[in-house]
Amino acid sequence: MNTMRAVVVRQPGAPDVLHFTEVQRPQVKPGWSLVKIKGFGINHSEIFTRCGDSPSVSFPRILGIECVGEIYETTEPQRLPIGQRIISLMGEMGRAFDGSYAEYVLLPNAQIYPVKTTRSWTELAAMSETYYTAFGSMKNLRLERSDKVLVRAATSGVGIAFAKLVRARFPQIHLTGSTRDLKKAAALHEARYSDVIQDLGGVLQTEERFDKTLELVGPKTIRDTIRCSAEGAIICLTGLLGDQWYLEEFGPIMDLPANGYLTSFYSGNVDQERLEELIHFVDRYDVDLTPSKVFRLEEVQQAHELLESGKNVGKLIVLLDE
Repeated sequence: MNTMRAVVVRQPGAPDVLHFTEVQRPQVKPGWSLVKIKGFGINHSEIFTRCGDSPSVSFPRILGIECVGEIYETTEPQRLPIGQRIISLMGEMGRAFDGSYAEYVLLPNAQIYPVKTTRSWTELAAMSETYYTAFGSMKNLRLERSDKVLVRAATSGVGIAFAKLVRARFPQIHLTGSTRDLKKAAALHEARYSDVIQDLGGVLQTEERFDKTLELVGPKTIRDTIRCSAEGAIICLTGLLGDQWYLEEFGPIMDLPANGYLTSFYSGNVDQERLEELIHFVDRYDVDLTPSKVFRLEEVQQAHELLESGKNVGKLIVLLDE
């Protein structure tokens, strides 16, 4: 059979534009290989694209910026033999070309990363883009056991992944999470956050100062994050959940905390070595990779609805085959 099941967006709009249907399976071309998808995560950036907020994306399009699976047809048999377990994330997957909301995806070989791991497809699907982002951010923050650490938008997939990674490495570290909805405080404590602070209209309801901060809301709240930063603090700007991409009239000399540092991490900065380092880390420290909720391919619309509702805590994944 040369067809496959997929979720296609024909025009931008609400979650109901995600159509579960049957389409032609992609044909292999030079420099690209075909992956049989086992699972993938659902991401906020895919909601932006679905809504039409990614001007470079044309429709119809199969969304999906990440996946885990196996090589099905290859044009690079030595590095990517048939049956090889792989992870792929970012690049222009789901944007310039069709992505992972399908049974198969055709990917550039340079964007396919072979992995050796005994983790289940459920765990790998949860780990892929989200834990990679949290891990890169954690490294940039240069954490120490004595640090007081803040995560803004702690209930997001990256916020929960970050907590799991940090707790695995530094069990006693002081880790505070912010949320707009204090009804989610119990879930954050369950994720082993030490304290929970309400984010009210972009202002943290605290006068506490933090040594390291993972900023997942983005430019919209970073000035308030700086207000809550100790001297010599490090802030890692990773997320854009506040839907604001730029910071106007920012003067680094005067606006940054005294003797402080502003860094960033972007999940599009992918390389094989860092990905292998992440896999080694989660195995060495036995990191829990359990997702928040698992959907089937035909349930992608419901997954988008849940993520968009703001009621979820943690990572949502779609599993095709365990």
